[in-house]
Amino acid sequence: MATYTIGDLAREFDLTTRAMRFYEDMGLLRPERTGPAGRSRVYSGRDRTRLKLTLRAKRLGLSLTEAKEIIDLYDSPRDTGVQLRKFLEVLSLHRRQLESQMRDLQANLDEVREHEREAMELLEKIEPPKHETTA
Repeated sequence: MATYTIGDLAREFDLTTRAMRFYEDMGLLRPERTGPAGRSRVYSGRDRTRLKLTLRAKRLGLSLTEAKEIIDLYDSPRDTGVQLRKFLEVLSLHRRQLESQMRDLQANLDEVREHEREAMELLEKIEPPKHETTA
């Protein structure tokens, strides 16, 4: 069974070791502790998969708490229907949040365009276009 050090996974996923320890504190990773006073971390293939899923969830815009909730469901021996329903519930909520943000951004963009149009009209009134003269 493959094992990894904190540095191995940090390099592979382009993370800092501090981020790795944070994910561990959040309960997303559960490395085995070895060495004097358990100071060394040994990550399993399972930890690597959980890290990969965590980063995928982050790219989707899910919070780490949401990511953990979903990933933990897959670790449990529960019915896959329960897992999929929970995943769909989280994705649906996140999609609605993104759609709301998109509507807000579109309204903002429309307002900026309107102000630009008004400013150009006012500028044309106070500074008529200059015509080139030929000598």
